[in-house]
Amino acid sequence: MGQSLSGGRSCLDVPGRLLPQPPPPPPPVRRRLALLFAMLCVWLYLLVYSCAGSCAAAPGLLLLGSGSRAAHAPPVPGPDGPPQRLPFPAAPATQSAAGGEMAEGAASQEEQSPETPDSPSPISSFFSGSGSKQLPQAIIIGVKKGGTRALLEFLRVHPDVRAVGAEPHFFDRSYDKGLAWYRDLMPRTLDGQITMEKTPSYFVTREAPARISAMSKDTKLLVVVRDPVTRAVSDYTQTLSKRPDIPSFESLAFRNRSAGLVDRSWSAIQIGLYAEHLERWLRHFPARQMLFVSGERLVRDPAGELGRVQDFLGLKRIISDKHFYFNQTKGFPCLKKAEGSGRPHCLGKTKGRPHPEIDAQVLRQLRDFYRPFNRKFYQMTGHDFGWD
Repeated sequence: MGQSLSGGRSCLDVPGRLLPQPPPPPPPVRRRLALLFAMLCVWLYLLVYSCAGSCAAAPGLLLLGSGSRAAHAPPVPGPDGPPQRLPFPAAPATQSAAGGEMAEGAASQEEQSPETPDSPSPISSFFSGSGSKQLPQAIIIGVKKGGTRALLEFLRVHPDVRAVGAEPHFFDRSYDKGLAWYRDLMPRTLDGQITMEKTPSYFVTREAPARISAMSKDTKLLVVVRDPVTRAVSDYTQTLSKRPDIPSFESLAFRNRSAGLVDRSWSAIQIGLYAEHLERWLRHFPARQMLFVSGERLVRDPAGELGRVQDFLGLKRIISDKHFYFNQTKGFPCLKKAEGSGRPHCLGKTKGRPHPEIDAQVLRQLRDFYRPFNRKFYQMTGHDFGWD
């Protein structure tokens, strides 16, 4: 009954049961899709392999550090050899530390410890989710109640800025723990990204300039300054919120109110003597490595002030007006989208907090006290902040 298959047996040789038939060939469309998928996998593998050492500057790959212009590195003291250099974008040659133009100094020499293995490429780091922890190449060193938290939060929107959230207080309180402990606090970064931190008390800590210089003489320093009288009232307001039983602002600010003798030993007053603090920093760092950010302008025009900061850090100007909106209730700019979130973000409830009423005569006396210090500070920085 019909022709037999393989060895003369028919497909019906076993009564009631069909023998297995060979599988039908795959349709042409499925074969083509499988071939295209295999080709795509090979192409992706070749792309990653060929770009591993050269794609760090590819335009458009913001996650891989496309916003930075160059790479410089502060030295990390090694155990047995010369310091290892860390990647850091160079500031433009005409960027002044106080907003004016100043010629860039000689570039620092690049050194590499022969014992230090090469760091992973941006591509491999991206796919492995790794990166490495670096000592900060830029630090917001002051001043308290000047707007340092706002500056850090705004900067973190930039894809090439990675910053530790909490204030490390390494150079004023924890220096004995060592640089390895300090570096471990930092977030992981890829090549071309900047590691940052902010601790406002550094600016008034006598040991901080020498300690930061010992870590790296190439560290970029940012100082957010504000009218010292308004800053002192804000400082007092913060303390008052924690300790409602403290004496009045007037009694703390003056040793002798009738004689107009200001108490310089009170920290709220002492911090505002910017010129005196700056003198210590200029003994260890050139002016071109310091940028003085206006706390008032950071509120009025955050995008404009962030433009100066991005230039100073050698970053592409990515943060702009489109990132901000003004919160009428707080009287403070807020981010339309915070780092790692698609939702609007304003600073904490303590920001924009109303100040207590201070006698107008007290404020006038304090402005008279600060005026000579302010004018000296304007001369040192080359910028008139308009506090008088």
